[in-house]
This record gives sequence, structure tokens and C-alpha cells, in this order.
Amino acid sequence: MPRFAANLSMLYPELDFLDRFEAASMDGFDAVEFLFPYAYEPSELKARLQANGLQQVLFNAPPGDWEGGERGLACLPGREAEFREGVSKALAYAEALDCPRVHVMAGLVPEGVERETLQPTYIENLRWAAAEAEKVGRDVLIEPINTRDIPRFFLNRQDHAHEIVEAVGSPNLKVQMDLYHCQIVEGDVTTKLYKYLPTGRVGHIQIAGVPTRNEPHIGELDYTYIFRVIDDVSNDCGWKGWVGCEYRPYESKEPGGTSMGLTWYRKLPRF
Repeated sequence: MPRFAANLSMLYPELDFLDRFEAASMDGFDAVEFLFPYAYEPSELKARLQANGLQQVLFNAPPGDWEGGERGLACLPGREAEFREGVSKALAYAEALDCPRVHVMAGLVPEGVERETLQPTYIENLRWAAAEAEKVGRDVLIEPINTRDIPRFFLNRQDHAHEIVEAVGSPNLKVQMDLYHCQIVEGDVTTKLYKYLPTGRVGHIQIAGVPTRNEPHIGELDYTYIFRVIDDVSNDCGWKGWVGCEYRPYESKEPGGTSMGLTWYRKLPRF
């Protein structure tokens, strides 16, 4: 079976954020991911990780004005200085938390702007970020996100993401392959796993049920089959990444709702 990481930004919403580390550990997770760590000192987060025997495997670089609706800066001309400042801050946190990878959100295509005109800025920003991350032994990830959840997001398709990685040409720039987003935009998920995992350009996978983004056993994707595909491809090509559980628990308003919804996880062979 793949190795699973609990996404603490979505799972355990019934708990305060810092209490979610213990809850994930109690439910059998060995690793965690989340959106942003910047509301907390690295030492505080590191203490939670160590106390609960958890590994931090992913978080996001600063996305700009999140509350104001921004979803990344990487593709936006004129925001390069702010982008670089955010990446530098993220890499400092990554070192402190011993986190091997940082996700850099692409950003939104401004109204009235052609998507293609933003790509040179995106590539140059990613080339700079990958070079900085390489100095401290980290990977930078980019993620295609569906336009239903985030309208006008610059990066939506797997093939486009891999084209960008090839254009940048840095070995530590990789794709964050979220199967929920992939199914909504493109479908044909297992074929894409067979195609892209062997390339070495996929740094992380995320899962959720489609279309409601609840537990993976709820919805149109057969994750039991998908997990076998990931195993099969990994055995052939040596892929050793993590699978992030980035979904909204169906019973999220109930005490212990996240844990109750983990029946799919407890049925896996590792248990």
C-alpha cells in the first residue's frame, strides 16, 4: 500500500489545529501535510511533530493575500519580489521542520489577460525557486487545480504541468498530482498514473472523493483499485512518494467525525 499523510488543514476540523497532530498519530498516520505553517513558530510545529512521531511531508509557500482571494503569485508579472520573499520564508520553515517539499501555487489568471502571456513569468519564477530549494535539499512542487473549485487558476492539467517542469529543467521541480482535481478536469486517472509516475516528475499524490471532496470511498473513483495501480507502478519504477489525504470529512461537524470516516483507511492491508 502507498504511504498516507493526513492533511491537517482539512482533517480533524473539530479540533484546534495544534491538537490535530496527536489525533492523526492516534489514527495511525505516520506523516502529515497542511496548507500553511506561518501562523506558528517552527519550533512549536516541530515539537508537535516529534511528540507524536510524525513526519512533515508537504506544505505550501505563502500564496499572497489568501483572505483577499489570491491563490499564489508564481504566474503574476510584477509580483516577483513578493514571490521570492515567500519562497525564502517557506524554505526556512522546510529546513526547520525537515520537510522535503514545498508546494508553490501558480496563481489566478487576471481578468482580461491571456493565459499564455503569463507562462514566461511562471517559468522564470519556478526556475529561481527550484534553484534556491536545491541549495537546501528541497523539492518545489506545482499542482494542477480544477477551475470549478478555483476559477481562473493558471494550471489545470497534468500535461501542462509536466510541460512546465520540462521547460524549467530543474531536477527538484516536480508535479503534485491531486487525483481529485485530475478526475474533475480530465478523468482517465489510472492511465495518467501509469504515464507519469515512471517519469520521475511526480513528487506527491493527493486524494479525495469525487465530486464532493469527502472520504475517498465516497464518490465515483474506485480508490481500492487506484491504490493497487500506485503499488504496481511504484514496484516497477521505484516511486516512493506520499499520498496526502486532502479531503473534507463527511461527518466533520460531529466530535470524532474524522476518525469515524477513516474506515477506508483502517481496511487497508497495513492494518
